Amino acid sequence: MPPPSKFQALLQLIRFDKPIGTTLLLWPTLWALWIAAGGVPDVDLLIIFVLGTFLMRSAGCVVNDLADRHWDGEVNRTSGRPLVTGTVTPNEARALFLGLLLAAFVLVLFTNPLTVKLSFAAVALASTYPFMKRYTHLPQLVLGAAFSWGIPMAFAAQTNELPNALWLIYLGNLAWTVAYDTKYAMVDREDDLVVGIKSTAILFGRHDRLIVALLQLGFLGLMVAAGQSFHLGAAYYLGLVIAAALCGYHQYLIRERDPDACFKAFLHNNWVGAVIFAGIALDYAI
Repeated sequence: MPPPSKFQALLQLIRFDKPIGTTLLLWPTLWALWIAAGGVPDVDLLIIFVLGTFLMRSAGCVVNDLADRHWDGEVNRTSGRPLVTGTVTPNEARALFLGLLLAAFVLVLFTNPLTVKLSFAAVALASTYPFMKRYTHLPQLVLGAAFSWGIPMAFAAQTNELPNALWLIYLGNLAWTVAYDTKYAMVDREDDLVVGIKSTAILFGRHDRLIVALLQLGFLGLMVAAGQSFHLGAAYYLGLVIAAALCGYHQYLIRERDPDACFKAFLHNNWVGAVIFAGIALDYAI
């Protein structure tokens, strides 16, 4: 098979063919936009946040591969990444990372000063997450903080304020992110132990399924509390009931800790975000 072109390699570097990271980042941002607006948000903000989510997730993938390029070759799942095979050089990756950040920042400039200020924290979180895997067994906690930062930014952009109740959504999403990324880390646990990469899957050990279940319960409980704070109705809570059933299905999938089943459970979280968004959108529409 001929090697990919430079353009194809750059698309691979930003996981253009694997949009699950973008959707997992996008769903909670859409929850926040809809709740902040009390229904359909401003169209310009919707476009800004959808594009910004794609750009920031792409930037996160690039800096992740830059941080892990000396280890990825030792892990089966990541041994074919462009920075490992040499189809993209580190300097090209750094240039792409800065370009993506700059494009995202230009988008934020079309919002308001409060959202612009919050965007600096988003860059700091997205840039530091990959390096946490070297120093702590809780890198998923940093990822959760990063993947939840779109929530206060959405409220800031739509309302120019940060109501206290938004932090219930933020903490709920953080718990959900740690839960689903632990399932992802369970896929690579054996390889990570060999190369020295830390994760919650390694930290939790044989208690991994129990702690994931507790995180899922915490996520759902906080979302119930958020629904009460924002006076959401039956459609929203129906969405949460379906999300709870999906979380139960994920527990079934990971029961044997089979890597393929754990990865399937991770991917399936896209539906959790989708049904909650559907519940919120329907609740405001009826």
